[in-house]
Parts: sequence; structure tokens; C-alpha cells
Amino acid sequence: MEAATQGIPRRAPENLSDTSPMADLFRRFFPFYCVLAALVTFGYALYDQFQVDGDAVAYMDIGDYLRAHQWSGIVNGYWHPMYPAFLSLGHALFHSTHANELHAYYMVNFGIFLLEMLAVVCFTDALVRLREQRLGNREQFQLGRYAMRYLGLALLVIATQRELSPGKIRPDALLQAFLLFAFAALLGYLRSGGMRFAALMGLALGCAYLTKSFAFAVTLLAVLAMVLFRWLWQRVALARVVPGAVVALVCFAVLAGPYIAALSRQHGRLDFGDSGSLNYAWYVGGTEKMHLQPYMTSRFGSAEVHLKHPEKELMRSPQVLSYADFPYGTYPDWFDTTYWNDQVKPHFNARGEVRRFSRNCVLVVRYLFNHPEALILLAVLVALGARIRLGGIWGAGREGAFWLVPIALGVLIWGIYAIVNTEERYVTVAYLILMLTAFAMLREPSASTAPRTLRAIASAAVVLLALLAAGESLRIVLENRRQLAVFGVPAGWYSPQQEHAADALKSMGLQPGDAVACAGYSACLGDPYWARLAGVRILYEIYDPYALPAYEFLSETPNREQAIAVVRAQGAKVLVADFVGAPVAGADPVFRNWRQLGDSTLYELPLNVPLGDVPAPPPPRAHIRPPV
Repeated sequence: MEAATQGIPRRAPENLSDTSPMADLFRRFFPFYCVLAALVTFGYALYDQFQVDGDAVAYMDIGDYLRAHQWSGIVNGYWHPMYPAFLSLGHALFHSTHANELHAYYMVNFGIFLLEMLAVVCFTDALVRLREQRLGNREQFQLGRYAMRYLGLALLVIATQRELSPGKIRPDALLQAFLLFAFAALLGYLRSGGMRFAALMGLALGCAYLTKSFAFAVTLLAVLAMVLFRWLWQRVALARVVPGAVVALVCFAVLAGPYIAALSRQHGRLDFGDSGSLNYAWYVGGTEKMHLQPYMTSRFGSAEVHLKHPEKELMRSPQVLSYADFPYGTYPDWFDTTYWNDQVKPHFNARGEVRRFSRNCVLVVRYLFNHPEALILLAVLVALGARIRLGGIWGAGREGAFWLVPIALGVLIWGIYAIVNTEERYVTVAYLILMLTAFAMLREPSASTAPRTLRAIASAAVVLLALLAAGESLRIVLENRRQLAVFGVPAGWYSPQQEHAADALKSMGLQPGDAVACAGYSACLGDPYWARLAGVRILYEIYDPYALPAYEFLSETPNREQAIAVVRAQGAKVLVADFVGAPVAGADPVFRNWRQLGDSTLYELPLNVPLGDVPAPPPPRAHIRPPV
């Protein structure tokens, strides 16, 4: 009992760096900075350019099924339902239609940014409280609570500029918010041992899992870190640690359990989500990612493949595929890739792992070079005399290793992605955790003649970084606005190309739910939003495995006319391809029956609709003078 009591000392006073006149000024200015950061980021929701892809369309489709209560269309082993639920809520609040839904979704992403701001503040506050509860004033740290808040928000604003833009319909920002809330609760539990923090951690991790299945692995790691740190470093009896872990897991199960049960029932096995295993098979094991068929044994890679329901292949050369048997999604092939790849079981591939890990390490270095601000500031402060002491992990002072859990979790998150697939938007949360913890570890130099001066310089430098980050965002927003004005586009979320193509299809008499076909990468997986706007479903595809420009692909592919005849026989209304400005009309007799879809680079070939001219595109918008 005495050892357990020693593990939770009384809270020490706030670090003295928070009591200086400059710290008081920064504390008073903090609400204004929050408003500034929110306002400049709101500009992205207004003026960030259209950037929808196949992933985004899948999330929007799931949001539609949520509003329609079509539960069987929501359970998906690749895309989880929390982010589509946010999109669905925004769609309902703004009373959106397909024509203007992106505006609502950009506003939803801005709301998620505000949630991220709150999560960052919670995490930095929890980190500082744990630091000072464990070490008190025995050590003087460079950055106090408000300086850490400024730093966290500055890094968040920078990440929003570069990989977590509100203009991207992706769940990564929402996942980051939930993980930061979970880690803040974890640090609160390590500080106080309160069961409410364990419960909050479990709930936040449950929400994170419902956002992306990756959070399931993070949940296990976070609970393990909680147990080990309390037991080995804080010297709390194991019997008093286990209940906290149980509470966290139970709260996680309350939220995640029903979805895991539904997913397991759908797939006929215990299933927590298949995105991780499929990405391992694709990127490490060398398994064919798109349109795998049972006879393609040479493309199985190191995975064991026994496909339960592969895509229906109508022709092999070129490969013509049908998705008509699957009832959900604008582009069913990417709406639930786990359905088509069910029973692809990856196996460890040492050679592929080495190759992939090497590639991902290069991407980590590139990420750091793309985010140099915090690294440069950290180096400057160390050069001025600040120090990071790693001592005390073992021995008498080990309970003061407040940084150990967040550093370990940040490294593990980055490591999990490094062995499979690293993208900047994936690892931003790990970067935030690692950098904020590193700055929280900065201490006074062992011999300093002006410690308060150095602390003031550190805080002022952090606030300057925060202001510069907001200023850079403002510059980007104004430049985006100027570009939209130059091209006469009314808002960032509006795409004249997609809108004109969809309007042209509807004016030809196509009805919601009609089946169409696509050819080439761009009109199919790359950007099928035109089909969603028109209300049609892409149920047939002439697949280009090399992602060539569609004009080149269709000009050179063998058996082209036979492939088109096969698609026509299936009942598809039109065949759509993106020719990206290639001279089609009158330039090549092969394309004599293709017609441009409005004022876009998309063209259609009538299959089961009367051959005739597509109505003329709408007149161009009046030129808008760019702002000075």
C-alpha cells in the first residue's frame, strides 16, 4: 500500500514559466489566437479546390445509406461508419442535394478541425499536468501550459495546410482528434489513477475504431502501455492497475462491439476490419490490388487466395468486368473492396517487408523535410542551452519518465504504418505526439545565468511559430480564392467538369439508378463523382491495368469493339471515359460516335440510348475580376 501511495504524489504547483508577465500576456492572447486559427482554416472550407476521388465517393455513399437506414450497406470491412455519420449529419443539417452536398461536407470537415483544436489542447494540458505532477518544481521546463497549447495548435494548422485539408473527404482528421482525446485521457489516468479517465480513454478509442480499423491495434497498445507504466514505472500494485484496463476495454467494447459483431456476421468469421490485412497483401505481399480473378495465380503474391465472390469477368482481353451483382455504391468495386477480396489471406513476406520498410523510411524522411518548422525550433532551443534528459527510465527516478508512454505510442503508430504503407495523412498524429512530447521534455540548462530569459525566448519563439503558421494559412486561402476568381468558379467545392458532365447525362434521359459503364482509370476509380452527381451507378468497366490516358488506351487496345459490344449487351446506357483534352471529335474515326459531356473532358459513347448529340454545354460563367 505504501508503494502504491508513493506512485501518486500530491500535485505540485504549476511550472514557474507560467507565472512570468510574458506568460500572462500569452495566456490572455490565447482565445484570440484560437479564433484566428479557426477563421483562417474556415477559408479552406470556402476556397479549397475540388479534390474528390474514389475514396471520397465511397464515404459519401455510406452516408447516404445511413440516412436511408439501409444498415446492410453500412457494414463495411474497409470503410468504417463514423466519418460517414458526420457527413450524413452535415448533409441533413444543410438540407443538401447531390448538387451542393460538397459544400456541407467541407463545413463538416471544418467542424472536425475545431474538434481537433480541442483535442490538441486536451493532450498538451494532460502532458504538462502529468509532467508537473511527477516532477513538480524539481526541474524547470522551458515551455509551460500555454506555450505548449500554442505549439500544438501551430502544428495542427500546418498539418491542415499540407495533408489534412478540409477540402479532402477523408477520415484521417477525425481519427486524429479521437486518438488525441484518448491519449489525453490516458495521461490523465497515469496522473491520477481515476477510473473516469480510463473510461474516457476507452470511449475515445471506440470512436476512433469506428472511424478507421487501424485504431483497434492502437487500443491494444494504449491499454498495454497504461498497465506497464503504472506497474513498472509508477510502482502501483498490479491488482490496482488491472481494473483500469478492464474499464477502458469495456468502454471500448460498448461502442465498437456492435459493429465488430455485425462485421463478423457479414463475413462469417471474427472480423475487426480487413483494411490492414488487404493493404499488407497488396503492398508487402505483392498481391494484385484491382480486379483479382481466381485464375490469376501468378498475381497472388505471398497471399493465400480463395476468392468467395470475385468480380464477374465478362471478357479477358481487354478485361471487362461487371459489378451488377453488388447492390451498393456508385462504383461498387471500390465501395467495399473487402467483399470482392474476401478470403485473401496475407502471409509474411520477408523480402517484400524489407522493400516496403525501406520505401516507407524514405517517406518518413520526406515527411520530416516537409515539416521542418518544429524541428528547426527544437534545434535552436537546444543550441541556446535547453536540454532533453532521458535519464530516470530505470532506477530511483523512473516514476518521473512522464514522456515514455506518449513517445512509445507515437513511435509504434509510425512503425505500424512503416511496415505496410505510409502516407503523410496517416502519420500526422504520430508526428504531433512525438514533437509535442519532445518540446515538453525541454529543461533548463544545468548551468544558466539567465534561466528566465531562456524560458521567455522559448515561449516567444513558439508563439511566433503559431502566428506564422496562421499567416501562411491565410496566404494559401487568399491565393486559392484568387485562383477561383480567375477561372470563374463560384466556390472551391464546385467542379465545373463534374457538374457539366452530370447535367449532360441527365439531359440525355438517364434516370437515378441507371447502369452505366466506364473505361480508363480517371473516369472509374480516379474520380467517379460525375456518376454520383448524375445519380447513376457504374456497373461495368473496361479496365486499363496500366492507367494510361483513356484516349490512348481505347485507341490501342485490342478487341475494343468486342469489349464495347459486351458492355452494350449487359444493358449499360452509356460508356464514359475521360479524354483529358485529347482531340476526339473528327480527329479519329474510332471515336466518331463519342460525344463530349458538356464543357468537360469526359466523353460518352451511347450504348442503349438513342445516338444523337449531347445538348450543348451551358454558357461560360461571367469572368470574375480577381481580388487585388
